[in-house]
Amino acid sequence: MAKSLQLKEEGNRHFQAGEYPMADAIYSKALIVDPSNPTLYTNRANTRLRMSQWDNAIADCNECLKLSPDNMKAHYYLSQAHLALHAYDDALEHGLRAHSLCVKTLDKGLGTVTTHVLKCKKERWDDMEKRRIRETSDLEMEVVELLERERDQALREAEAADLDEGSRKEIRDEWERKIERMRDVFEKARPKEEKRRQVPDWAIDDISFCVMVDPVITKTGKSYERASIVEHLRRQPQDPLTREPLYIAELRPNLDLKQACDEFLEENGWAADW
Repeated sequence: MAKSLQLKEEGNRHFQAGEYPMADAIYSKALIVDPSNPTLYTNRANTRLRMSQWDNAIADCNECLKLSPDNMKAHYYLSQAHLALHAYDDALEHGLRAHSLCVKTLDKGLGTVTTHVLKCKKERWDDMEKRRIRETSDLEMEVVELLERERDQALREAEAADLDEGSRKEIRDEWERKIERMRDVFEKARPKEEKRRQVPDWAIDDISFCVMVDPVITKTGKSYERASIVEHLRRQPQDPLTREPLYIAELRPNLDLKQACDEFLEENGWAADW
């Protein structure tokens, strides 16, 4: 529709000028004229992302995906909005979908989407780490509170038995030593347990986003997990980043990186689930 296209181009000009409220209004007018145009929904979603209107951006992306389920931009913008709302699982799901579509279509935005997916995984992992540490702290509090209740009960029983002050002090001191020993147990475990667990960038495969266990290197010097890059090259014999011709026979084992990844996984078994 000529009117819809005219409004879309006008909205694009306002967007490029940073006039996001105006761009939003123009895209909305275009959608009234042509409500079945997926591009108008993704354009407005991107505009709403710039204005931090996360829920509205999500709504636009969902409308676009009803019309075009494999729309890469809709999945990418949807992932960004979910990430801003700390919905990490949804953010990662749509980020991975956008990445898969980029690889399939050789979209020039592959590098940007790859970086975003890594951000989703890292923020999701950080959130899991915060909850793990908080749960450890909660456990310490529960155990100490339980011991304190048992101490108080023992003192009440001592008083009911009419024990002298010296005996009651001995009971109190014994329980305090128990509580202090328990605090020491948690304190000694804390430095290792609460150490921030991170996966270094060099260990991550940019295709599967997992820690590499059998890395190979391309002729441009970029390393990937063997299974990931082989699967990619069977579909498309091109370097994922440069798009230059690349064949499985040209891959070489990266033994130094493999040793580093092996050592990292040996010392950080949790990273297998990253």
